[in-house]
Amino acid sequence: MKQTGPIQVDIIDFSPDLAFEFREMNLSWLERYFYVEPKDEDLLNRAEEVIIDQGGKIFFGKVKGEIAGCFSLLPGEDMCFELGKMAVKPQFQGQQIGQKLLRFAIDYTRERGMHRLYLYSNTILTPAIHLYRKFGFVEIEMEDPPPYARSNIKMALNL
Repeated sequence: MKQTGPIQVDIIDFSPDLAFEFREMNLSWLERYFYVEPKDEDLLNRAEEVIIDQGGKIFFGKVKGEIAGCFSLLPGEDMCFELGKMAVKPQFQGQQIGQKLLRFAIDYTRERGMHRLYLYSNTILTPAIHLYRKFGFVEIEMEDPPPYARSNIKMALNL
């Protein structure tokens, strides 16, 4: 069925019954493009403890009742959130769901009085990098060593 008009994406909060969805969506892209690092394992296997209980958030995008994508916000230093583990299921890609998730992440971060939203990525993820730039993210200096071996770019959006 061809989609006409903007697709409706409902953003919902994390609940323990969605931990498996969060893990599987992220394992899918990690294994496709890279490999699963120990930090990924920790975040994905203990999402509630490592993200939620530490002051972070996990959100999901639902389309017609089905989970289509997700992302996390991890608390950083100096009134910042780190955008992480953003994924859209393959069957939902190309429908601007990533844009809607990113817009929600930016608005949520701004509404909480945070000063910056930042992320780590890799330049081989061309569509993701393009999306971040479209929303105003700019490249900033990355730590050495980076928090993920696959990271070759750090980007931020000042709010």
